Amino acid sequence: MPRFYCPPPLPRTDSFSLPENAAHHASRVLRLHEGDHVQLFDGLGAECHGFIERITGKQVIVNRITHITANRESNLPVLLAQSLSSSEKMDWVMQKATELGVTEIQPLSTERSVARLSFERAQRRTEHWQQVAISACEQCGRNMLPLIHAPVDIMTWLDKMRQTDSSKFILQPQGNISLNTQKKPEGMAILLIGAEGGFSQAESESAQLAGFISVRLGARILRTETAAIAGLSALQTLWGDFC
Repeated sequence: MPRFYCPPPLPRTDSFSLPENAAHHASRVLRLHEGDHVQLFDGLGAECHGFIERITGKQVIVNRITHITANRESNLPVLLAQSLSSSEKMDWVMQKATELGVTEIQPLSTERSVARLSFERAQRRTEHWQQVAISACEQCGRNMLPLIHAPVDIMTWLDKMRQTDSSKFILQPQGNISLNTQKKPEGMAILLIGAEGGFSQAESESAQLAGFISVRLGARILRTETAAIAGLSALQTLWGDFC
């Protein structure tokens, strides 16, 4: 059943006009027809089903709306702190992290980040990543959109992390601790991933001073986008809804 994101609140009436983006996707991309069954979600956890009543020009009207209770969120809240990489890799991480149930994503500007974003470009990229997350939620069935933060400098962010009591992990090839030796997080788990060139010594030391535990996944050096997805999968397997 096709799924479409609709900014809250979801309709409480018998008839509802899809937002412009959703209407275009339904009529021009998916080429749906009158009578087709669709799902709508608001990104805050609510979902409803309905049927396309009419398609006229750019307008798609849905009627016979039924509200549904469906929780497809992991029981483990996770914040992914992802160092900035090339645009394709960042898009891929945003998409797959959303599918894997991440709660928040914090892009970080690091010493070895390939991408360098001005304030205006950072705003545009954040908006773009939000759309990537929306598309991923439409595909995977999530009704909760992950919170995508604007990029910040890693050192500034690490200073704030000193005051956070969450379970904090940094993935590094030289880490000598396995995730499965750690206790299940009582609250949020924070996973810190480096850029293509990894972390500088100063960044690594600052992360550990902020309470991040240096862990590794196997004996191989993983690319930044692989490390993010492998790390999230490991967290969900150990303590989330993969087990």
